[in-house]
Amino acid sequence: MTLSNTLQSALNDQIQKEYYSSYLYLAMSAYLESQNLPGAAKWTRIQSQEELGHALKLFDHVVDRGGRVTLAAIQQPPQAYGTALELFQQVLTHEEHVTASVHKLHAAALKEQDFPAQVMLQWFVTEQVEEEKNASQVVEQLKAVGRANPP
Repeated sequence: MTLSNTLQSALNDQIQKEYYSSYLYLAMSAYLESQNLPGAAKWTRIQSQEELGHALKLFDHVVDRGGRVTLAAIQQPPQAYGTALELFQQVLTHEEHVTASVHKLHAAALKEQDFPAQVMLQWFVTEQVEEEKNASQVVEQLKAVGRANPP
């Protein structure tokens, strides 16, 4: 079963979003390094690598299905993010947007009855639960630190 043009286009859009996510996390890592927060910088750098893996998983699926990958330009991410808490709140918001995009893509695969894409995208649905959970935990930990150390 080959990919429909609609689903191929949607998968290519998601590939671009995953590459942007990687770029965003790498920019966040650079910012955190400049703020002397090497642990948080390492966390976002690891996330950047994970997002590259996500993009390649989608890339390979398109290729394996006889489709054509078309890479779009990647938007420049912001260069400053505020406090560590503000940055991780942005991480959580970003992951929520990615989740919505994955859900929309999965719904498109369901509508088209593209079973191979549904199976592959189920991995992303599950992955996004973990991504949001991890980001939310960091946000809550940073809030707790703020409460323990009032200004």
